[in-house]
Amino acid sequence: MCKYSLYVAKKAIFVILLLQYNIVSSMENAKEILNWYILSGITDICSDEPFRVSLAEKSTISEPKNDTVSAIKAVDENGLTKRPAMTLLAQEGQAACLNAVELCQKAQTLDDLKALMEDFSGCSLKFSANSTVFGYGNPQAELMIIGEAPGADEDRMGEPFVGRSGKLLSKMLAAIGIEREDCYITNVLPWRPPGNRTPTDGEVAVCLPFLKRQIELVGPKIILLLGGSAANTLLNCSDSVSSLRGKFVDYTTENGTIIPTLTSYHPAFLLRSAAQKAKAWSDFLRLQRKLEDI
Repeated sequence: MCKYSLYVAKKAIFVILLLQYNIVSSMENAKEILNWYILSGITDICSDEPFRVSLAEKSTISEPKNDTVSAIKAVDENGLTKRPAMTLLAQEGQAACLNAVELCQKAQTLDDLKALMEDFSGCSLKFSANSTVFGYGNPQAELMIIGEAPGADEDRMGEPFVGRSGKLLSKMLAAIGIEREDCYITNVLPWRPPGNRTPTDGEVAVCLPFLKRQIELVGPKIILLLGGSAANTLLNCSDSVSSLRGKFVDYTTENGTIIPTLTSYHPAFLLRSAAQKAKAWSDFLRLQRKLEDI
């Protein structure tokens, strides 16, 4: 077998294993993960020979010497093992959050914030994404719409809600007399998670200061939260969309401004669950009435 054919065969085996063990839900997701591995520089998915480590070999493998291990094995004056108050990984995450907060305070305009975000390197998602997807729309909009994270189309074009979900959102807004260009649309995360996976709490925490600063700079009268992740992040809760939707919940900015928020289903969910569109329609009618009252 030629080298290229062997490489193709390895890729096929990897995709089959992902689907067989339910690691991914579709062939499209498997391809996305495979492409991400390739872009990350991984050239071999599986080896020609099985890899085994015997007990004798294990004894010769040196224990990794890094700051995290040495910190965990530190002992106090009584000879007892001390567990650090925070691992180095957590410390790095906290430092990145503090750095993001400091950077956001310097931004006086959305353009300033966008430039700072594009230069920010405290979130690992940035290094696997194609582009930084910043907010889009009217910078003085009365309505601000927040989703979770960019998808493949958004990552490619560098603009939020431009794929199938974005087209559905535009139609839903038009149905209540709102043009997309009149809103300000953004996401909790400016970078797409690989394979559209669920972002970690650390990734969300690092990106949250940029979202909060966008809200302060735009100063919307109402915020529409699409999906449970966006609602849970901004409102700092763990309630489901079904329990949050249908009512306005106040969000308070860092400077004390109170903004009513309405939670509804994400358009991507509605594309998969058409039966829920009626509930989303009632949410948008409620949004329309609230905007008319302002």
